[in-house]
Amino acid sequence: MTTATPHSSAASTEEQHTNSGFRVAVASFVGTAVEFYDFYIYGLAAALVLGELFFPTKDTAQAIMASFLTFGIAFVARPIGAAMFGHFGDKVGRKTTLIASLLIMGISTTLIGFLPTYHQAGIVAPLLLCVLRFGQGLGLGGEWGGAALLATENAPKGKRAIFAMFPQMGPPIGFIVASGIFITLNSLLTPEQMMSYGWRIPFILSIILIGLGLYVRMSIVESAAFQKMVKKQTQSRAPLADIVKKHYKELILGSLSAMSCFTLFFLTTVFSLQYATTLHPWQSAPYYPKIDYLFMLMIAIVFMALGSPLGAWLSEKLGRRPTFLITGSITIIMGYFWGDLMNTSNVVVSFTFLAVALFVMGALWTPLAAFLPEIFPTNVRYSGASMSFSFGGILGGSLTPFAAAWMTTHFGEQGINLVGWFLIASCLISMIAVWLLPETRHIEIDN
Repeated sequence: MTTATPHSSAASTEEQHTNSGFRVAVASFVGTAVEFYDFYIYGLAAALVLGELFFPTKDTAQAIMASFLTFGIAFVARPIGAAMFGHFGDKVGRKTTLIASLLIMGISTTLIGFLPTYHQAGIVAPLLLCVLRFGQGLGLGGEWGGAALLATENAPKGKRAIFAMFPQMGPPIGFIVASGIFITLNSLLTPEQMMSYGWRIPFILSIILIGLGLYVRMSIVESAAFQKMVKKQTQSRAPLADIVKKHYKELILGSLSAMSCFTLFFLTTVFSLQYATTLHPWQSAPYYPKIDYLFMLMIAIVFMALGSPLGAWLSEKLGRRPTFLITGSITIIMGYFWGDLMNTSNVVVSFTFLAVALFVMGALWTPLAAFLPEIFPTNVRYSGASMSFSFGGILGGSLTPFAAAWMTTHFGEQGINLVGWFLIASCLISMIAVWLLPETRHIEIDN
């Protein structure tokens, strides 16, 4: 019989209360990949099929804009979810809250796949769609902040941005999987079959991915920062109230700093997919067939994943603020040429544009997962990071596809140039907000 020494017993206890780097990376990556898969299949469906199914009208542009409005509902729900899940994440724990957010997102997404269409249920159909889209927003509102905290609070010293890269790698993977499923279905099914039942399959498949996410998340333990806070009994009684009263500057500036990421992403993906595949009055034919452009977009999104390590490396070497300012400046240049880059049927030009835009997006997006948690103390960190991210989503993503579609509908061929200036304005606001916040690369976050 072997007798455990005090040293081995202490080591065993310590191991039980900490997460390995590999476990943290997998749990934060898989969770966000699953949740953003759920989020993106709605965006793709909104651009491709939901307008016709839930908002039938003879005016295609009006149907698309109505579909994009439902897309924006989730962004309105996200700060509500951020406040709700942030409250429990700061008081009860990161792990339990992350599991709950994953379940709400998964259930909402799966149920969309079983909804009746407008022709089957009338006005009830789009109303139910809006309710479930709201549920998706609630779930995602609690997901990102928890995943970012899971990564940053468990990261070794000097590697928070590197670990923060893993939850930020989940969204491009989720988009690739969602796009791949839509492309596969369109290649296997006729247009009639796709409109009849094929569009439901990506939503229903979500239940399998949610099971995978839950399995991974159940294996983690609370971060050392949260455990230390509980031991010291320094939890906030009302995290939301403390955010508003004591950390409102960080909340406002953090939200504005996140805005341009969402603007760039949803213009490059959701709006560009609709714009490039729709017949406009000044055209004799669309620039691209829907599936051809979606396939090009799916390949280009790989560059977002490739840009993420660069953003993490730069933010560790140069700092969070310099990284935002460099990538923001490149985004402004792209905005200036946005109209010319969108109004082309040249495959090489279009793909290069998408790849570069999404590569920059990856480099711009990754430091957020370290930066937003770092500007808030431990006892309100879940609430603060989640709400900043969610408000940034509202400002930069909720109405962006709708606004861009409105500009091109009302201003014709020149409207796409206005979309570029819309991106430039969003980016300038984010850069100013980042400049007004402190550099956080060297601060301690487990106090």
